[in-house]
Amino acid sequence: MPKWLPLMCLCMLPACALFKKPPRPVHAPAEEASRFEFPVGMPEEGRVIIRRPLAQAVQLAMEDYLPWDLKLPPGDRPGGECLYRRESYDVTAAPYEGGVILVSISLDPDACERKGAPYDMGARYAIDSKTWRILAVQR
Repeated sequence: MPKWLPLMCLCMLPACALFKKPPRPVHAPAEEASRFEFPVGMPEEGRVIIRRPLAQAVQLAMEDYLPWDLKLPPGDRPGGECLYRRESYDVTAAPYEGGVILVSISLDPDACERKGAPYDMGARYAIDSKTWRILAVQR
């Protein structure tokens, strides 16, 4: 084995820290989860079926718009963290021509209690459902 190989491996080790896995969803403690009882089927009222292509397009657009590892800029005003949470946004998705899916992400006006919040925040995405690429973004 060449003498420089262990040194090279040692130098590359800190680079591995840059490749973080996305965070896993938070689960309730086992005791709390055991108390929940699922109904026999899905309730009809309020039920929404999001077909696979729309769900995948929404996930792709949201990951581009608000990546899981996006950090709040230092010195942001109080309440600014609301703009960096996915639950602050509404999403609309619709099939379009040629296998394109349009996805619109917009800030829910009731989500942030911050004066002067830019309620025109958001973006529109054109997602190619054949190659699962973002074709265009309109901000």
